[in-house]
Amino acid sequence: MLKRSIPLFFSVALSAPAAVGSGAAFDNTRTEIGYIDVAPDITLRRMVARSASPKGTVLFLHGFPETLLVWKDIATELAKDYEVHAIDWPGYGLSSRPAPAKFSYSPRDYANVLAAYIKAARIDRSKLTIYATDIGSLPALLAAIEEPDIARKIVVGDFAPFNRPEHMYESLQNLKSEPAGSKTRMYMNENSAEILANVYRRGLPPEKQFDLPADVFKDMTLGWEHGGITCADAFYHYYSHFTRDQDHLETHLGELKTPVKVVWGENDLYINKAMGEEFARRAGATLCVLPGIGHYPHLQRPQDVIAEIRAAN
Repeated sequence: MLKRSIPLFFSVALSAPAAVGSGAAFDNTRTEIGYIDVAPDITLRRMVARSASPKGTVLFLHGFPETLLVWKDIATELAKDYEVHAIDWPGYGLSSRPAPAKFSYSPRDYANVLAAYIKAARIDRSKLTIYATDIGSLPALLAAIEEPDIARKIVVGDFAPFNRPEHMYESLQNLKSEPAGSKTRMYMNENSAEILANVYRRGLPPEKQFDLPADVFKDMTLGWEHGGITCADAFYHYYSHFTRDQDHLETHLGELKTPVKVVWGENDLYINKAMGEEFARRAGATLCVLPGIGHYPHLQRPQDVIAEIRAAN
């Protein structure tokens, strides 16, 4: 578990205007960052933005190598009408990083963490929209297969639902098997600074490239490694179980009853939009391809995510 001294440290590191309980606050204290226990070995850092009269609840699930702060501005805007939650996955940000012998970091384990968080946070599932991207998407769908009432609606995008390596970036293909997986893990850990600086720019023409907000970049940098496990290590372990969990989704796709929408960046370098097209077609889900957008729609055009949530509710 994480030491409880961490929230105080992070309220300073994020230059938040005031401390609220065990976390930091934004936008006149409506948005709080703190910690919640969801399992004996798992404590999650979470962000909650509260509305005086929420129309519903939104839970955001980040991808690699992100932290919950990628949703901060989106959450602040949506908190005018919704209660908004975001978490750091285990292995990312300042959430727990158990030894792989205790927690496998697989999509299936993340699905269990998601369900445990919804229960621990006492979220009303009947009013919940889950918005998941990249590594967050498969766990959300696996959780929905196990519990169709996990949410009222799930929005997923820019991920690999099925075992189709030909639609994946070379380094992601390499992570799916050994010895290439271990070599890729080593390369990522040796080049963390370059990855954090450029991973969201790749595949975009110069006029479409953008910089991360300074606090988001700082949070991702500080969150790269804790307790001897980096987010690249967590990513590697996720991929070591990836094919198994992709196959499980494909085999049980007919059991997916929760309404799903698919949102994809047209210029996603890492996961070709053909993957989203196949999944949407086979799942009977609506597909929205975002013109000129890469792998990180929420970073490139956060206003589109805000509009998507409002349209879904």
